[in-house]
Amino acid sequence: MRRYGLIGYPLTHSFSQKYFTEKFAKEGIPDSRYDLFELPDPTAFPELIASIPDLVGLNVTIPHKQAVIPFLDELDPASAGRIGAVNTIRILPNGRKIGYNTDYYGFRLSLEDWLKSLEIIPDILQALVLGNGGAAKAVTTALTDLQIRYRLISRQQTAEALAYDAISPEILEEYRLIINTSPVGTYPNTEASPAIPYGMLTHRHLLYDLVYNPAETRFLQLGREHGATTHNGLPMLHLQAEKAWEIWNR
Repeated sequence: MRRYGLIGYPLTHSFSQKYFTEKFAKEGIPDSRYDLFELPDPTAFPELIASIPDLVGLNVTIPHKQAVIPFLDELDPASAGRIGAVNTIRILPNGRKIGYNTDYYGFRLSLEDWLKSLEIIPDILQALVLGNGGAAKAVTTALTDLQIRYRLISRQQTAEALAYDAISPEILEEYRLIINTSPVGTYPNTEASPAIPYGMLTHRHLLYDLVYNPAETRFLQLGREHGATTHNGLPMLHLQAEKAWEIWNR
């Protein structure tokens, strides 16, 4: 049996388990299983690994994308090493654990495809990135590679980030692409939305939400109601999942 799974906390719902279970059945992949492993404390990670000797691959979700790094043997220099966050772990037969970041791949390709469909050249845009967790690190690395300048938005003003209440009409005039990397608005808290001034949005704005459940978050709904073009996180999720599968089965 080849075992795969997802670690994070809480795991109130999981795209990954359904996705990979259906993939195994549809593609006739034998002796494979994908489980959820709720991990309130990341220090329990080594114990989890030791308890499942046939585990070959893991996905990592909130809040452990950075906390899991000290327990790994190596970071892939092309992804997790650059980004400083891990969402995919490959476990080699000798027990060596290598961290990767497929969020970068999924976000970058899905954003490029979306902008291409809108006939927008990426490097003419500037972006506001809502949130500063592990997902934001993958997003900002991809934006840098696409030559899209960005500003981080956080609940507290810092040297690196603006506070939400500092978003002005002038900033929104300059930064047309707004990307939510936070979990705000995820099921079951579907009425929540990032605290941006939605009334200042126009048809010139592009809203991208990494959240995929629900398909249209309150963030996207409010943006659409003010004329913005919107995009949810499902294409990114499919792309990053397939990249993880490719990594696990090299």
